[in-house]
Amino acid sequence: MTIREVSSFAAGQWILPCRGARNITSAISGDVIATAGNDNLSVQTMLDYARTVGGPALRALTFHDRAKMLKALALHLRDHRQAIYDLSFDTGATQSDHLIDVDGGIGTMLVFASKGRKEMPDAQVYLDGEIEHLSHNGTFIGHHICTPLQGVAIHINAFNFPVWGMLEKLAPTFLAGVPAIVKPATNSCYVTELCVKIMLASEIIPTGALQLVSGGLGDMLDHLTCQDAVAFTGSADTALKLRSNSSILGNSVRFTSEADSLNASILGPDALPGTPEFDLFVKEVHREMTTKAGQKCTAIRRIIAPEPAIDAVIEAISTRLSKTIIGDPRLDITQMGALVSSDQKRDVLEKASLIGTEAERVFGDPENFNIVGADAERGAFVPPMLYHCAKPDTATHVHGTEAFGPVSTIMGYSDTAHAIKLVNKGQGSLVASVITHDPKIACEIAIGAAAFHGRLYFNNRDSMKESTGHGSPLPHLTHGGPGRAGGGEELGGVRGVKHYMQRTSIQASPDILTAIGKKWVPGSKEFQDPSHPFTRTFSELNIGETLNTPPRKITLNDIAHFAEFTGDTFYAHMDDEAARRNPFFPGRVAHGYLLLSFAAGMFVEPNEGPVLANTGLNGLRFMKPVSAGDSIKVRLTVAKKTRRTDKYGEVCWHVTLTNQDDEIVAEYELLTMNSY
Repeated sequence: MTIREVSSFAAGQWILPCRGARNITSAISGDVIATAGNDNLSVQTMLDYARTVGGPALRALTFHDRAKMLKALALHLRDHRQAIYDLSFDTGATQSDHLIDVDGGIGTMLVFASKGRKEMPDAQVYLDGEIEHLSHNGTFIGHHICTPLQGVAIHINAFNFPVWGMLEKLAPTFLAGVPAIVKPATNSCYVTELCVKIMLASEIIPTGALQLVSGGLGDMLDHLTCQDAVAFTGSADTALKLRSNSSILGNSVRFTSEADSLNASILGPDALPGTPEFDLFVKEVHREMTTKAGQKCTAIRRIIAPEPAIDAVIEAISTRLSKTIIGDPRLDITQMGALVSSDQKRDVLEKASLIGTEAERVFGDPENFNIVGADAERGAFVPPMLYHCAKPDTATHVHGTEAFGPVSTIMGYSDTAHAIKLVNKGQGSLVASVITHDPKIACEIAIGAAAFHGRLYFNNRDSMKESTGHGSPLPHLTHGGPGRAGGGEELGGVRGVKHYMQRTSIQASPDILTAIGKKWVPGSKEFQDPSHPFTRTFSELNIGETLNTPPRKITLNDIAHFAEFTGDTFYAHMDDEAARRNPFFPGRVAHGYLLLSFAAGMFVEPNEGPVLANTGLNGLRFMKPVSAGDSIKVRLTVAKKTRRTDKYGEVCWHVTLTNQDDEIVAEYELLTMNSY
């Protein structure tokens, strides 16, 4: 059998393992299948290469350019995923596990690509929040911006998800405009290496944006600066060691950690046997114990159920576990594969023994279980093991020891307050789930337990068909947790991108803020082209271009006609005396939507032209009522331009309605799609 030499990719070169590299064994057979590790990598050269080559290349792109890059990269990986599937079996993962790891990672990249196009500007500066008004006349204002760190992101990943673990960190990092050096766990780094080779071969990623360390990092962390960032996934002990590095501490290097945790699932007191919620609970527990052979940072380690239902829960879970087919993950019938290595098997059994000092094993004997198509002595196989802790209030190992495999402990609670106390005894987790159909119970647990958990997952008969599962971190929401779970946050859409950017407060005049943010700020210079702006294409329009309309007088007949035509006969528009009794109105006033309709008629160019569609309004506010006899006029200004396709782009117009005294009566942003 050919032994694979897993290379590192450093400063644009593939570098083979050196003498003394570590052997990697198959989780199925125990045979040596690969070697990895090179002590001769020049870490300073790698860091310099990322900072001076990869960083500038990424920062030269806009957020939309980077989002398009992510999408192209994800689609390229999708076309080549079969090769990754085939190689991943030796990690002990089944085909179903591959879908979570490989397809899940690709899907995460696609979500970030979509969010980058929809929620971030086609620019190099991200505007964070709203303008802060710092002066009376508006000539001195403030805004927060985010710009890419000018260093490198070091990604240290765990063995259990060699593809998803890498891609879920790369997506927000690349979108932010920061290069990355990826260091996968050695046990499964051969899968990561193949994925990196596929990405680099696509030539989609700018030179220097991605490097790979297969093996140890050496002293790389000692060379980090305030512009660098570290994202770690692994054990809490390793996280503490890395976080304590003198350079990380001394240079305030950003360090985010996603560490092990004692995740839990609570069966609500209403979810008794015979309810859809009870069956759902059993199904979720079984899935989390057996998927990836329990080697998931989000797996259910503690099962918390009402004391009267304990026996029924044990019986139901045990029955389901007894039907689980364990064996060679390459077989179609296999439902649970192996742990990643014999070392991991040894560690899981040792941790299970510790849990066994406080809990009784009620299912699963590691000395006697069935395996299909593989050798139990040579492979890293263990059965699902279910424990019952009769005294959870005084237990320590049950709430403090994570056996990173198919091991879970069930315990009883007396009431909801007791369940909250038990679920919080883990001192910080990535996720806790609650299966209940009672909103009051869900609310009580959310208030009592949210502070100890990065994610609370509620499910019941109403959401079960579409829910994603207890153990599924989603790119839209943050993934992390307090305490022993690491205290960090990953994913979370644009929130995750900001981890790799610096937030800076800008204090300046409106003109300067407009120039920096590429979005027109009220008070900035305006100019008017002789032609109507609606006759000008997306590419011809300029930020700050403004149309000022002649005034239009509002009559009582206008108000009455609008009310009759629309059916909006709210008393403030129809009854003068009633309107006067309202503290907001001087008497009968015009509808707000009448003002918007008149405004559109005042600034629109009716003929066919570059404006393709009105796609919505943002931030609409009515500031002052308009009475019959008042006049309104409109100022329409090009505030921002965003490319959407090669044929059209979105124009954001700042619209202000003022009355005869130049007082603002309404303000909003109008969005249109304009052809190029």
